[in-house]
Amino acid sequence: MSETFEHYPDTHHDTSSNVIFGFWLYLMTDFIMFATFFASYAVLSTNTFNGPGPKELFNVSFALTQTLILLLSCFTCSLASLSMMRHNKKGLYGWYSVTFLLGLLFLAMMGTDFSNLIASGNSLSRSAFLSSYFSLVGLHGLHIALGLIFMIFFLAQVAVRGLIPATIRRLTCLKMFWFFSYIVWIFMFTIIYLIGAA
Repeated sequence: MSETFEHYPDTHHDTSSNVIFGFWLYLMTDFIMFATFFASYAVLSTNTFNGPGPKELFNVSFALTQTLILLLSCFTCSLASLSMMRHNKKGLYGWYSVTFLLGLLFLAMMGTDFSNLIASGNSLSRSAFLSSYFSLVGLHGLHIALGLIFMIFFLAQVAVRGLIPATIRRLTCLKMFWFFSYIVWIFMFTIIYLIGAA
């Protein structure tokens, strides 16, 4: 019996499926981490220490612009993925370049928001509310920054190795990560800006 298994190895082992499944598990753990930060923000959002709260500090239209930029970046990321499936390297690089620039613009707007708050004396040490706000939004900004770094790294691999199964797998995980970051931002926009600053 053992000889039979040695002569007929498992040829149906799908590495891509295992990697994608593993990445889904990672995103679930990441979601739990964000949920913890969301819970902290919900508890601490009223602890302003007699300082300004969400209504005084947050600009909903500014946050809406950020949301639309990130939404557009998801659309261009989808177009890049479509180019990848068609083995169109030119389209892949072009659409990911647009996605990268939109991600950079989103981070620049987040940095502007942070610097304006700090300049007005509302840093993360001002109150528990601001500490939770900077932590939650900063964590999301870190995810976008990592997504941009991975984008450069994976596209460099495509340039060197081509669209082989390994690079396609990595770009698929990158797309999942990018969309996950957008979904998290939708929750943040709703809870922090729409509800908090209304």
